[in-house]
Amino acid sequence: MQQTEVTLHGHRMVYRVAGDPNLPVLLMIHGITSSSATWDPVIPALAEHAHVIAPDLLGHGESDKPRTDYSLGGFASGLRDLLEHLGHDRVTIVGHSLGGGVALQFAYQYSEYCERVVLVDSGGLGREVTPALRAATLPGAEFVLPVIANRRVRDAGVAVGRLLRRVPIRPRPSVAEVARGYASLADGPARTAFVHSLRSVVEPGGQRVSAADRLYLGEGRPTLIVWGALDTLIPVSHAYAAHQAIPGSQLEIFEQSRHFPHMDEPARFARTVLGFLESTDGVAIDRAMLRDRIASGGPTARAPQQQAAPVAG
Repeated sequence: MQQTEVTLHGHRMVYRVAGDPNLPVLLMIHGITSSSATWDPVIPALAEHAHVIAPDLLGHGESDKPRTDYSLGGFASGLRDLLEHLGHDRVTIVGHSLGGGVALQFAYQYSEYCERVVLVDSGGLGREVTPALRAATLPGAEFVLPVIANRRVRDAGVAVGRLLRRVPIRPRPSVAEVARGYASLADGPARTAFVHSLRSVVEPGGQRVSAADRLYLGEGRPTLIVWGALDTLIPVSHAYAAHQAIPGSQLEIFEQSRHFPHMDEPARFARTVLGFLESTDGVAIDRAMLRDRIASGGPTARAPQQQAAPVAG
């Protein structure tokens, strides 16, 4: 695995890459306070049978954090441009949390590029989301976050983490990742990107955007849904509802995982994704298929109504 970068539209995007470029491409999208590093526990195993590309979205990780469009559509456009730059025109997109919302948007917006979808504790599939994220969308949150996520608090968290490493009881990897993501908000540009990204998909009452009314457009394209049964950020009920709403989708519930099943159970996660790749044929939705489905008006029985397109948490 190596970390490299590219400049797109004047902005530096950092990404991890591994595996033979001639193998099927896995495009892996992280969540709202994460970076491509969240996939480190699974990239080596995945790269034995796939070409893995895991970018830091703009505003996250080591990529630039400009004043720009941090909507789902903006992220999807950036991923399309990255693929064009790298010369790839067919991918299986894997999205976690906010990245799941981005994956849903990408599959909708650039259906001809997307031949499979893997949703991991994904946003965009229901209204419910943790109160902490809802609170961060309230007016004035951008002025409160610098106080509760300042560097002094972050350094105290690091010290606590070192102490925990000395005791026999270890926190789950997902718990540590949540803490790491929280600490990243001590950085001003990262905090600004977080607030803009979050407000584009979440409001004080919950997730404000949903893919539910457009899931039918991807009919026939293989979809895998992976969820941690112990997730307290986005409830596992969303996984069951999405599985029911997407004909032919596969559902894997990781009973011992929280919001980051790829970190809590990495070996099982890699096996599940590779098994999905090997057992399915990729289906890209071309313009003719898309036109026919839009003209048909969609299925007669839809998933429970939410507001417009994809989301995140």
